[in-house]
Amino acid sequence: MILVTGATGLLGSHLILTLLENHSTVRAIFRSEISKEKTKTLFQEYNKEPLFENIQWIQADIIDVTTLEAAFENIEQVYHCAAQISFDPNDEDSLRKSNIEGTANIVNFCIDYKIKKLCYVSSIAALGDLKEHETIITEATEWNPELPHSDYAISKYGAEMEVWRGKQEGLNVLIVNPGVIIGPGFWEHGSGKIFSKIKNGMSFYTRGTTGFISVHDVVKCMLHCMKINTNEERYCLISENLSFDDVLEKIADALQVAPPKFYATPSISAIAWRLDWIFSFLFRKKRNLSKLMVATLHRKNHYANDKIKSIYPFPFQSINHCIVTTAKMYLQQ
Repeated sequence: MILVTGATGLLGSHLILTLLENHSTVRAIFRSEISKEKTKTLFQEYNKEPLFENIQWIQADIIDVTTLEAAFENIEQVYHCAAQISFDPNDEDSLRKSNIEGTANIVNFCIDYKIKKLCYVSSIAALGDLKEHETIITEATEWNPELPHSDYAISKYGAEMEVWRGKQEGLNVLIVNPGVIIGPGFWEHGSGKIFSKIKNGMSFYTRGTTGFISVHDVVKCMLHCMKINTNEERYCLISENLSFDDVLEKIADALQVAPPKFYATPSISAIAWRLDWIFSFLFRKKRNLSKLMVATLHRKNHYANDKIKSIYPFPFQSINHCIVTTAKMYLQQ
């Protein structure tokens, strides 16, 4: 039996759908009935609602060890997809608790229950920092603790340290570091929110660069890597390195709306995050921008996918095709 955490998110829900299509027995963790309904909605969008009934749901929280014991009974493999995603500096404590402490709990239970293999979903945010002579980020790029990192990146890096600790204690582990994941469903969170914002009229764009990948490719890579005999491996999962303005324009074109018109220069962005901080402070609202997030939106990062391509025998879906199919499902809602 396979256990999936984060089964009510974009990646986790697509993962359990694929596992069920492959006739696997799946147990999935959920925290609330509302979150579980989001996964059910995704199954409906794919016309796979009957498969939803085959999921063994168990209510638990990765930071509450008393709820996790029942989840691990008779489990052979674990996919740990659960994570808090936030770039609000006010969420530093909750990020560390959920992503680092929560992962430590999962690792400990995997060791105690002699799980055959753990797949941890990290992020390209947890990969290293380029030195002056380097131009592309790989799995071997070293993390520099002296450089500024977002609280989210730090929490994912700390979670990876917990996974490697599990390896040292005899656990068979795998880490994947996906780029920005594009896929249908969950239109108010993650990359799905970008489709909603552009459809409703997004005004500004930046010209930074990062790695993107289809949610279906992430799932396929995870399943493939769990099957083959790899241990103590991590893989950067990206299909293409693209600029943010290019991706926004592709999404706008697929949604048949006007793309963002105004370039948010670094100086304009600096003003924007300061105004966002003032607004957040005065009205006790969640931050939408931060200094580090703005820096990321303008940074031109390029990521290598040579390592995963050396062991993954299938071509990656183009981001343009992924955007078109995702936009089609968005418009059907």
